Amino acid sequence: MELLHVVTNFLVETIGSLGYIGIFALMFLESTFFPFPSEVVMIPAGFLAYKGDMNLYIVLLMGILGSLTGALLNYYLSKTLGRKLLLKYGHYIWFEEDKLIKMENFFKSHGEISTFNGRLIPVVRQYISLPAGLSNMNLLKFSIYTTLGATIWVTILTLLGYVLGNNQELIKEYLKSISIVTLITIAIISIVYIKYKK
Repeated sequence: MELLHVVTNFLVETIGSLGYIGIFALMFLESTFFPFPSEVVMIPAGFLAYKGDMNLYIVLLMGILGSLTGALLNYYLSKTLGRKLLLKYGHYIWFEEDKLIKMENFFKSHGEISTFNGRLIPVVRQYISLPAGLSNMNLLKFSIYTTLGATIWVTILTLLGYVLGNNQELIKEYLKSISIVTLITIAIISIVYIKYKK
C-alpha cells in the first residue's frame, strides 16, 4: 500500500505537470502494447479535478481520446503488418490461413459486441484491437464500439478519483467491486446478445 501511495503521488504530480496532454499520452500508451493500467492515470486525474486543478470534462475527453487513439494504432499495426506476418510465418506457430478466415467471419458477425466487451475487461482491453485489425473489422464500427467501452471505463475510474479523492483503501475496495459488477454485466449483455442473434 505504501508503494501504491508513492506511485499515485508521483502520477498525480506528473499528470499535474503535464496537464491534459499527459492524460492523453498515458492513456494512449495504456491502449497500445504497454502493460500500463488505466487505473493509475484516470483515478489521480479525477482527484486533480476534484481539487479544482483540472476540468472534469476535459479530463474525461482526454482519457477517452487517448484510449481510442492507442486502440487505433494497434488496429492499424495489426491490419497492415499482422496479416502479412501471420500469412507468411503463421504456419510456424500452427496458425494457418483458415484460422484467419474463421476469425474474420467471427468479427464480421460479432465484432461490435466483442470490441465493446473487450474494452471493459482488464488485460483484454489493451489487446482486443489486434484481432479486430487482423479480421478487417469495419473501422467506423470499431471506433464507435471502442469509444463506447472506453467512455464507460474512463468515466468510472475518473469518478472514483473525484469522489474518493486520495483514499487508497476505499479506491481499492470500490475498484474490486466495480470490476466484479462489470464482468457480471458483460456476461448478461453477452447472453442477451447471443439469444437475440439466434
